[in-house]
Amino acid sequence: MKQYFYERECQNPELREQSLLERLPSFITYAKQECQHYGQILQHIDADKITSRELLAQLPITRKSDLMKLQAKNSPLGGLNASKANIGRIFQSPGPIYDPENTSDDWWRVGQAFYAAGFRAGDVVQNCLSYHLTPGGFILDSGARACGCVVIPAGPGQTEQQLDIIEHLKPQGYSGTPSFLKILLDKAKAENRDISSVTKALVTGEALPKGLRAEFDAAGINTLQAYASADVGLIGFESKSDDGFIIAEDLLVEIVRPGTLEPVADGEIGEVVVTSFNVDYPLIRFATGDLSAVKSSESACGRTNMCIKGWLGRADQTTKIKGMFVHAEQIEQVRQAYPHIAKMRLSVTQVNYNDQMNLQCELDSSGYSEADIAGEIKNISSSLKKITKLNGAVELVAVGTLADDGKVIEDLRPIG
Repeated sequence: MKQYFYERECQNPELREQSLLERLPSFITYAKQECQHYGQILQHIDADKITSRELLAQLPITRKSDLMKLQAKNSPLGGLNASKANIGRIFQSPGPIYDPENTSDDWWRVGQAFYAAGFRAGDVVQNCLSYHLTPGGFILDSGARACGCVVIPAGPGQTEQQLDIIEHLKPQGYSGTPSFLKILLDKAKAENRDISSVTKALVTGEALPKGLRAEFDAAGINTLQAYASADVGLIGFESKSDDGFIIAEDLLVEIVRPGTLEPVADGEIGEVVVTSFNVDYPLIRFATGDLSAVKSSESACGRTNMCIKGWLGRADQTTKIKGMFVHAEQIEQVRQAYPHIAKMRLSVTQVNYNDQMNLQCELDSSGYSEADIAGEIKNISSSLKKITKLNGAVELVAVGTLADDGKVIEDLRPIG
């Protein structure tokens, strides 16, 4: 049996770097010709001269946070898709942001992550990321099938039915968010259900705290993480616990000082910026908004690509809650529906490894009855769910309570 999903995962790192840099000039030329967005922002760039990381770092950055505006002006994909792209699906992620999928197998390149996590041909995998509108379920589904696995397209929720499926079909693997795996484990323990067939998991969409990983280990589930996004696909993955994230093949990843074009020194925290050689959806210096840092050493597993330290926070006020991005613009959209409320702030916390969000709203409630206040909370809660697709608590606070620091979203969850 092969040791790696791609044999090139263990190639000489200098040869990998040389190969990627040699591809840059022709790929940039292709993107300028095929994509309206790059034709505009790179029109004065001589692609033939972009042959090093130093020269790549001089190119403009396209930010994930720009996609909503780009797509509003140029529907549906903001001019980032190639005119020759063979698009099979278009997804809507919170924002809204629209993301494409090609019709080819493992287009998101997630097979590498499943293979590194121990998934092999014939394994049955219960995939619990959502298949509804957002691409997460499809991203993991395609990666598992690329390894020859049989996929149960379960999606999230319906824990009783999920446990029934595990007991009946006895899947070897789980894929989805770590918090939902925790929910399944707790429910199974409380009801004395047998889910011992599940011995491996690939989790994504949320941070995996050390304490929660330890719970999975104690339950006999070897759990590793994949770092992926709806635009790039797989960016990095674990092959051993707490050994960092190995960058996926066929990507050039930079760690850049937030708000600038400038790469930081190895080990310094900065924003993850990706160049993906995807002919359908070229991404050149695409800033993800995620913070990380380069690890100085290679992975102990023999894979030789650069490693990063994992998710270390956000460079902007966008945050991911229960696997879904929530943007500051969405909270402002809620606020605009209630002009008598001057300021809102969304706080994100974690209770028993489950994300919780609380929306504080400044309101002069003098003259309000208890029924009036209850009605306000109900209406704002409904708007919050409609816009973010997530449930959250709403709290009315006195005018002047919220700090005047420009924060719309405050992430109070522990990192790591």
